[in-house]
Amino acid sequence: MGVPEDLLAAAKQCLSERGYARTTVRDIVAVSGSNLAAINYHYRSKDALLAQAMIEVTGEAVAEVLKAFPDESARWFEEFWARLIESFQANPMVWRANVETLAQASHLPDVRTRLAEGQALAQRELSRRLPGQDEAGGQVLLTLFIGLLVRWQIDPDHAPTAQELAAGLRAVAQAAAG
Repeated sequence: MGVPEDLLAAAKQCLSERGYARTTVRDIVAVSGSNLAAINYHYRSKDALLAQAMIEVTGEAVAEVLKAFPDESARWFEEFWARLIESFQANPMVWRANVETLAQASHLPDVRTRLAEGQALAQRELSRRLPGQDEAGGQVLLTLFIGLLVRWQIDPDHAPTAQELAAGLRAVAQAAAG
């Protein structure tokens, strides 16, 4: 990796560990092993570097969501959530940084735009994989995913399991059907 890639990897790590507001240029430099001038040379500013890191983390998160969707399974719903929860555990940096991105999106128009694009892609792909390519179903899956991600970041010990999500959704669907 070169200096720009090292800086970007360091920015992602700092987003995950410290958050946007508490990340300083010195933090990024210390993690990357680069020098202070390299941030301005390659990215114009700390904010531009962090914005790029947030955009890339969003892409990584979308890829993780789509990878979690099983190709063929009678129990696809539980399997999908189980794979996502495994990803939360296996890739905590990606998911912490993604929650940080969600929190910063309303303040950063470029990040908000890219995040919206990533969500639209995820929704389309989730819809495409559902029986009947159901767009409303894709929207619900994406919304459930974002909620689960936030719950997992706040209190993983009490966030629902894949089985609890499936049972709960069945109960909600039954109640909605009247």
